[in-house]
Amino acid sequence: MRKWLNLYFDLNKREFNGLLVLAGLIAMLTAAPYLYEAAWNENHTEMTDRLIVQALIAQLQSEHKYPGNKQVHVKGGDRHGQGKKYSTLLFPFDPNAIGMDGWQRLGLSAKQSAAILKYVAKGGRFRKKEDLQKMYTISPKLYKALAPYVNIPPATVPEDPSKRTGGTWPDYEKTALKIVEINSADSTSLCEIRGIGPAFASRIIKYRTRIGGFYHKTQLMEVFGLDSLKYREISGQVSTDQELIKKISINTAAFEDLKNHPYLRYKQINALIQYRKQHGNYSNIADLTKVLLLNPETIARMAPYLVFQ
Repeated sequence: MRKWLNLYFDLNKREFNGLLVLAGLIAMLTAAPYLYEAAWNENHTEMTDRLIVQALIAQLQSEHKYPGNKQVHVKGGDRHGQGKKYSTLLFPFDPNAIGMDGWQRLGLSAKQSAAILKYVAKGGRFRKKEDLQKMYTISPKLYKALAPYVNIPPATVPEDPSKRTGGTWPDYEKTALKIVEINSADSTSLCEIRGIGPAFASRIIKYRTRIGGFYHKTQLMEVFGLDSLKYREISGQVSTDQELIKKISINTAAFEDLKNHPYLRYKQINALIQYRKQHGNYSNIADLTKVLLLNPETIARMAPYLVFQ
């Protein structure tokens, strides 16, 4: 080869060796993308398999904790009639805070849901899950299905003034607390909550925008810096109007519409969209259980924010 090159190029031994090294480097750089692609595909496949296995494990663990947190059949009168059986998805809920849509997803008809909401609107309270049995609209069979998912936050017991030391109560503590609706309140209104200043008000509004509104006031503890102690301080001063929640059409939503929601990770959003492209539109909340990367807890948390059109 060297003799052949010398016919056309006047190369000494050192230049010839340099030419060989240069040719070797060119060959390595040409082959590198193919070698990298082969290695990446192998690692990517292994990572995908690992994620699927982890998701299945998480779902099995969740179903062990909440054995009915899946598509089940309960009897209780649906939107189209009385006594019919239909599919529903059970999820943890507070009967004092859940709205019409939530009760219907749990298996009640619109008429039955309205009766419970009327009871709550008139001042009725569910202090323990057994109180649900007092409602004539909830049959024993339906109560048995719902009971494991009832989650009533413990009520804060006010301090007995007769046991208070250090003088009389300040005048401002004798004033009735103002109830602020947190889905419509601006920064000024939020600052009227005793214990909330401008910094917390700004954080609440920013998180409310990301999440689409609060369907239960316990979600305030998801706001940065607002711990359980602060929540107990303000919980009696706030309320939530679920009608003001910004809904997401899951069958038309793009990645950009979902990427900022704090309850969803990027991979879960991609899985939601890819499943929809492959299998068609979602018809109800139970269809989301077919997406492997979505566990029952995530589905339950997202349910109040989704509409199926």
